[in-house]
Amino acid sequence: MAQATLFIVTAPSGAGKTSLVKALFERVDSLRVSVSHTTRAPREGEVDGVNYNFVSTAEFNAMREAGEFFESAEVYGNFYGTAKPWVNEQLAAGIDVILEIDWQGARQVREQHPEACSVFILPPSVQALTERLTGRGQDDADTIARRMQQAVAEISHVEEADYIVVNDDFDKALSELETLIMAQRLLADVQLERLAPMLEGLLSGAD
Repeated sequence: MAQATLFIVTAPSGAGKTSLVKALFERVDSLRVSVSHTTRAPREGEVDGVNYNFVSTAEFNAMREAGEFFESAEVYGNFYGTAKPWVNEQLAAGIDVILEIDWQGARQVREQHPEACSVFILPPSVQALTERLTGRGQDDADTIARRMQQAVAEISHVEEADYIVVNDDFDKALSELETLIMAQRLLADVQLERLAPMLEGLLSGAD
């Protein structure tokens, strides 16, 4: 079975990470997006098990103590975590996995899985970020101000990523993400494992 890649996608709130990952999933085969567990209350239109696995704080703490999370972090007073068994199962089956997590979670994953490929998505400007957060119509002024402060803190960790994509033009950013995944799949060590039978024939001179 060819080895798969664990992709970590990090971005400040409002940078367009979720929309880009959703579009990427529709364009790239053999790719799964991990559904995180969270103690945050569902927003309008969100579906349990699709957008997030919504759990109570007590349930989350019990899972964390049992070692069931690949990573976990606190964001805006709520807890988020990625189920370790599911991620490992997908990777073992040769399916690439995307984790949409903040810098804290990304750091935890890299410590446990150094082979992970980390991508940071940036907004083109503070003004654009503010407009995107305001345009959602989901948060009040105080919440938006808090998210902007958190965004600055998040962006300060951009240098920890392997790749940086600026989401100014959505289609361009999506194309760059797709190219990144395709390039990762063409790495020599990945291809040598995937193409082992073909290479064996070529090296033996067989048709």
